[in-house]
Amino acid sequence: MKTIISLILFLLGFYPGLSQRPAQGPMSDEQFNPGTVGYRLVWEDEFEGDELDSMKWKVRGVGPRAIAYVSEEAVKVENGYLKLFALKQGGKLLGSAVGTQDLFMSKYGYYECRAQLQKSQGVWAAFWIQSTDISKGEDPAVYGAEIDIMEFFKKLGKDIVSHNVHWAYGPNQKTTHGMQSYLSGVSEGFHTFGLEWFPDKYIFYIDGYKFYEVTEGISNIDQYMILSMEYPGSKKEIRKTKLPDVFIVDYVKVYQKK
Repeated sequence: MKTIISLILFLLGFYPGLSQRPAQGPMSDEQFNPGTVGYRLVWEDEFEGDELDSMKWKVRGVGPRAIAYVSEEAVKVENGYLKLFALKQGGKLLGSAVGTQDLFMSKYGYYECRAQLQKSQGVWAAFWIQSTDISKGEDPAVYGAEIDIMEFFKKLGKDIVSHNVHWAYGPNQKTTHGMQSYLSGVSEGFHTFGLEWFPDKYIFYIDGYKFYEVTEGISNIDQYMILSMEYPGSKKEIRKTKLPDVFIVDYVKVYQKK
């Protein structure tokens, strides 16, 4: 199944650059359900009400980021959804990010969000887990890693979602390189994006289907979650972007075993 899908993507010109892996379909037809394999829900947010729950999230990194400015004005909670916008206001590009740093820090388990991805190229939606110590040393077990559960770079294809792991921030930074998952229709409607994190591996899921299993860059420390709408480093890269655009999150849930 993976070979056939990879060949189709190659013929359609969907292979990204050398820093990316070829896109592939799911590793099996079985769908993962955390409740049937011993996990219990330990943390969740379904974004009820009309404002961000300050006991669970903070707007993260307010200030300049890439070519934009992360702003509280680009973060909204309404109608049961968290909405992270990319928009232009008064000639300024605004981006958005929220995180659980110092509010909910954890390691291992199953992490999932249900979300609708942005529509444009240039900007991208992301769901990731970050370490507070990642720049302090090069051993991910001790200093942690950046675990990109999901990033949606629409320029790679409307049915392709990316995953990645980075660690050892600094001159010797390491990466697994971009892992691309192909799932027809993923850019339309709501889908789930998940990570199962073990002491010795990561497993990446979309809609419960397993796409990658990784044994590099494994963090063994508590880390925090981030949801964000990102911008590139050059305005040339957003020439096809239609603003405002939005990353809509229905829920975030964390499961762990007893």
